[in-house]
Formats: sequence, structure tokens, C-alpha cells
Amino acid sequence: MQSPSCVVVDYGIGNVFSVMQALRQLGAEVELSADLSTILAADRVILPGVGAFGKAVDTLRQMGLDEALRKFIATERPFLGICVGMQVLMERGLEYGTHQGLGFFEGEVSRVAQVDETGQKLRVPLIGWNTPVPTGPDRWNGTPLATTPPETDYYFVHSFAVNAADPADVAAIVPVGAGHVTAAIHRDNIFGVQFHPERSADGGQAFLAGFLAL
Repeated sequence: MQSPSCVVVDYGIGNVFSVMQALRQLGAEVELSADLSTILAADRVILPGVGAFGKAVDTLRQMGLDEALRKFIATERPFLGICVGMQVLMERGLEYGTHQGLGFFEGEVSRVAQVDETGQKLRVPLIGWNTPVPTGPDRWNGTPLATTPPETDYYFVHSFAVNAADPADVAAIVPVGAGHVTAAIHRDNIFGVQFHPERSADGGQAFLAGFLAL
């Protein structure tokens, strides 16, 4: 059986080579590209991202990649956003001002509070390993998380988090202090995760294998 082709979007932002190496270890045919025809021909597309929301989304627009992603997602083939690559899928981001996102999901990306609802101080940015929790029974069915072992830890590093307007779009949360933040979003063929699967050892590889198997 031929390995599924996967394009990692090349826009100068994100751990692209770590992502590509992780996918190649799973036997995937991987290409780094910003070319519209290459993106549209792929079986799957991954949008990585690190850094600031505004810079990421502005770069995508300047390169015409926002429309490339819209056209790919319209094909109903699997799409994954990682970290800031997930955040830009929202309507807007509030990092260093207000920035218009790609708008695939309603809601915004805002700074993680430094004090939780009980008054406990939180160390922000959130750095380290955490365990996503599904937001409902069978919520992970049809997502890459369905193939990962229970209680799998993933590596997070972020100061901003997704606040989805529709709770149904949130597939997983992680505990932070007395509250929680969004760990994964999902609707139809669009998936997004706040954690870095490419930095999450065996659990991350299991997640990426699940994405390739969709």
C-alpha cells in the first residue's frame, strides 16, 4: 500500500523539520511546500506554527496561503494545525493587539490568565507535559486522538489559548490550576492541537500515526 502523501505548509514559522522527521519515521511521503497545486494534490496537510498569532496569520495572507488552505479544506481531506497553526484557525487573536484569524472556527485566542478562579497563581507560559481529557463520551471518535493510548501526555509550550464560541468544537482540554484550557479542536476534516506531537515522544508519534490513518 502506498504511504499517504502529506504536505507540511512552508511559511517560515514552526518546527517544520521536526514535524517532517516525525512523519517520515512513520513511513509517510512528506513534502514541505507553499505551492498551491502541491497543497491541493496532497492527501493530508499540516500547518505547524510557533510564535505570535499576528505574524503567523499575516504571513499566510501575504503568501496567499490562506486561500490555499481554504481550498484544501473544502476537499474534505484531513487537515491538522499545530500550536499557532491551530490558533490561526480561529476568528481572531488578541496577542499584541487584535488580529483577524482565518475564521474556520468561531472564537478567539487570548492570553492564559495568570491567576485561576480560586486565586491560585499560574506559571505562564505553560511549559511541560500534560494529559488531554475528552470533552464528552466518544468525542475522540474519528480524530487522531482516538488511536492514542489512554492517559497519554503531550508537550505544551504556550501563553495564549483558544476560546471557542461553540463548545462542540472543543475535542479536548487540559487541566490548568483549578480550571482548564483547550488542548484540541475538531470539526469535520479540520483538526487542531495546542500541543506539539513532534516533541511528544511515543505519544506524539501515536497521534501523528492516527492522523495519517484518517
